[in-house]
Amino acid sequence: MSGGSDDGNDWQARTHVIRYNPAANKPKDNGNDCLVIIYSRDVNQLGRRFVLDPNGTISTVGRGADNAIVLDSETCSRKHARFERRGEVWWISDNDSTNGTYVNDEPVKSAALKRGDHIKVGDTIFKYLSGSDVEAEFIQTIGELMVTDGLTRAHNRRYLTDHLETELQRARRYRRPLSLIMFDLDKFKGINDNYGHLAGDHVLKETAALVKRMINEGVIFARYGGEEFSLLMPETDLSVAAKLAEAIRREIERHPFVFDGVRLPVTVSMGVSVATEFTTSAEEFIKAADDKLYDAKHGGRNRVVS
Repeated sequence: MSGGSDDGNDWQARTHVIRYNPAANKPKDNGNDCLVIIYSRDVNQLGRRFVLDPNGTISTVGRGADNAIVLDSETCSRKHARFERRGEVWWISDNDSTNGTYVNDEPVKSAALKRGDHIKVGDTIFKYLSGSDVEAEFIQTIGELMVTDGLTRAHNRRYLTDHLETELQRARRYRRPLSLIMFDLDKFKGINDNYGHLAGDHVLKETAALVKRMINEGVIFARYGGEEFSLLMPETDLSVAAKLAEAIRREIERHPFVFDGVRLPVTVSMGVSVATEFTTSAEEFIKAADDKLYDAKHGGRNRVVS
């Protein structure tokens, strides 16, 4: 399963208007309310915008071709949910879908939408934009997609590699330590195969949330791709980085990952490396930590190698 915000996107705004009538009266502040895809397995869908009809026409979302918003995903029901305007407020209602509809990670049957809400339909996540400054919101959202993974809200691979070069130069110039942790989820394919991709998404999000609670502000935490994550730690030597890696490994091992009433077995393998005077590029630094990760995997998994 690959990261939703990996490199390779042109990030040009792709706007699809849902039954928008340009001849209608001037809309109120919520006349340009819209949905923006911030996470999808199809990276070409990232940043796509759907404008909700200011006249209040009900718009459905689902796998079927007759929906206003069509999502080509097996995790999405044929007519999964619907958006409808009640007074001045847009609501989303689930159509008894197989996998449910979520607003800000909470399952809903029907819910009023608030500006900035995240709506999960199958394995696609939308952000709801509203107000007189929708265009500014949209531009800001696209900017966030450039550096943030829409599923886990960790930084993405592009952000990591850009900052790696800068931090490497600074570490060499000032002769300060710089450590990198690379880790991934053990046997993650089995979680997807046995419990479904939505369970896998849940594990990725929970893992990211756990890690965020354990790191300080100066650490750059990123989803490197798929089930692999990274932690770039300026001013940190190898022994300190290895201790943090072990603490994270233990926390993930004992955390109750529960999806749809089932506890999922989750562990991680971790590789830790420190930059030296001979580390000349981000790619070389990543490879050094990845080699340690490889050793952890082949040494039995659920361990840290530094």
